[in-house]
Amino acid sequence: MTYCVGLLLNAGMVLLADTRTNAGVDNIATYQKMFTFEEPGERVIVIMTAGSLSVSQNVIARLQEDIADPDVAPENCIMGTKSMLTVAQIIGDKLADVSHDINQRMARMSQAASASMLVAGQRKGGVARMFHIYPEGNFIEAAADTPYLQIGEHKYGKPLLDRVITPETSLEDGRKAVLLSMDSTLRSNLSVGMPLDLAIVRDGECKIASQERIEADDPAFRAMSEAWSKALRDSFSAI
Repeated sequence: MTYCVGLLLNAGMVLLADTRTNAGVDNIATYQKMFTFEEPGERVIVIMTAGSLSVSQNVIARLQEDIADPDVAPENCIMGTKSMLTVAQIIGDKLADVSHDINQRMARMSQAASASMLVAGQRKGGVARMFHIYPEGNFIEAAADTPYLQIGEHKYGKPLLDRVITPETSLEDGRKAVLLSMDSTLRSNLSVGMPLDLAIVRDGECKIASQERIEADDPAFRAMSEAWSKALRDSFSAI
């Protein structure tokens, strides 16, 4: 399993994904679940994935092939479309097609595979948008009332986001919020694990402003986790 979270703020977007995948307690590995596509100043797209790797990796590979193929019409490629809505539609169609193909093969063994994705981005002249794409290819969009989206093991990190995130939240506070949301998930679910991939996109820049991988021994993340635990214990005692 996994946990991915994205914030859609007035100042930009903050995106965070873990990298753990497991097929049982004795088969745990690290796989990238955040993928970035950009033409700096013109377009930036970040895709985060949860669920079956066989599905999500196939979708990402097909998107990359379309970008590299000169015979693919611009309107059918995520780096050539005129809107983020069309980007979401292209990815949704790819996800639905791949899920259908793989599940047809797995049906003989009474098995199934599915994946979901978070897609965030902005093109020059347009507004930043963020979508949660379901395995069937349909999607919902983040809005002012709910300026964040989650996929995977979302329940442990959701209460904090509900309490503190608004469109006016700064990118710095947004970064802190997603990391603490992830920390809550790491403590409660063994299927989510380090390292973490974090990306920040400032509104209007149409490029990745910063991107980093946070390892398990990162001192800043550990200090934040310990400070949050202490703050919760102190608040609990004070009530």
